[in-house]
Amino acid sequence: MHFLSDAIEDYVTNHSEDEPAILKELDRETNLKTLQPRMLSGHFQGRILSVLSKIINPNTILEIGTFTGYSAICLAEGLAKDGMLHTIDINEELYVFQQKYFEKSGLKDQIKQYTGDALEIIPKIDAKFDLVFIDADKPNYVNYFDLIIDKMNSGGVILSDNVLWSGKVVEKLKKGDKSTEALLEYNKKLKEDPRIETVLLPIRDGLTVSRVI
Repeated sequence: MHFLSDAIEDYVTNHSEDEPAILKELDRETNLKTLQPRMLSGHFQGRILSVLSKIINPNTILEIGTFTGYSAICLAEGLAKDGMLHTIDINEELYVFQQKYFEKSGLKDQIKQYTGDALEIIPKIDAKFDLVFIDADKPNYVNYFDLIIDKMNSGGVILSDNVLWSGKVVEKLKKGDKSTEALLEYNKKLKEDPRIETVLLPIRDGLTVSRVI
């Protein structure tokens, strides 16, 4: 579902920061070699992630859901000089793909890759986070939040992607639609949790920005 017309989306993109060449290349290869290239953040959202990260200038970032590495590179652009981004993905077949572009980006020394179940990996990461990006399996969004909230530094920011889920969050819930049901619960949780202040932005498929109080 497009929440804005193609003309407006094109105008917004054309009047935002240009997409770096390395990310254009990554986008192109993702579309050629993966079955679900739509999972990639893309030019506009990628520049949003980059600018937000640069504003925060985090020492430590956690990304849940690497895919081909596009969003990780965008987020890593804002890391403090000696900062580190930890990124987790369940799909081991994408590890080499990710690694290639992390090396090409010149940011590989600030990106640590993990392959496996994020619910098992997150508790083992000995760090407090300034910025977290959740973009993985929707039924576990609440579980991811519960794992990271006590590992966030005060003033830290949690970004949650796909929270509008192609508009399904405002439609009648279909029987067996676990992803939409999970997102409805998650969006409600973010709105009501007193530990954070939250704004849901209608960017692409919905991006929530939650600041830890």
